[in-house]
Amino acid sequence: MQETLSKYIPEAAIPSVFEMIKAHGVHLKIVNERVTRHGDYRKMPDGTHQITVNANLNKYKFLITLVHEIAHLMAFTKYGRFIKPHGKEWKLSFQQLMLPFIRPEIFPSTLLPLIALHFKNPKASSDTDARLSLALKQFDPDNDKNYIFEIPYGGTFRLYNGKIFKRGNKRVKRFECLEVATGRLYLFNPNAEVDGANRGRIFKINEEQLLRSNYGRGYRLPFLACEHHTVP
Repeated sequence: MQETLSKYIPEAAIPSVFEMIKAHGVHLKIVNERVTRHGDYRKMPDGTHQITVNANLNKYKFLITLVHEIAHLMAFTKYGRFIKPHGKEWKLSFQQLMLPFIRPEIFPSTLLPLIALHFKNPKASSDTDARLSLALKQFDPDNDKNYIFEIPYGGTFRLYNGKIFKRGNKRVKRFECLEVATGRLYLFNPNAEVDGANRGRIFKINEEQLLRSNYGRGYRLPFLACEHHTVP
């Protein structure tokens, strides 16, 4: 297991993560990229705990995602199955588990202050923290992806499900985007990623990155959940 972990997380974090996995009885599966989530936690019918994490994440995002999911296991075990997935119990568990990793031996100096700030009140996904998301992105392999804020006004792009959108005006922090086929307006976080520009881009997005706005009445799209957690 430690040899496997060495391929995906910072070297200095390996011993602590390995002990955490053993202590909580985690069956860790490293899987191919899933568009709608970085990782998930499930309590299986036989009582075992399964966590999956996308193999394509850079080592810092992989570590944060893995600890995020272990925090779900810890919170559900300690506080019961009826708590909110990303409620105060999970936040406290996530903070406690991450604290020993927030040090220069594990994270580079460019990330440390942003991570420390993020974990004062951790969100359901680090992707919704624009500054941290952009900082983590610097450690991804080179690719041709752009962010929504880089797409010009009127530029079109395509979601992974084939829906085509046109970028509109900025509304406070998010960008209005028009779904071409239906005329519906959606709000996109500026740091949501797309492939290329003005040539039918594939959008990698999660629940926290996209809110539907139906003439001012917004709600999260249920089919775009990023982290999925199942507790029977």
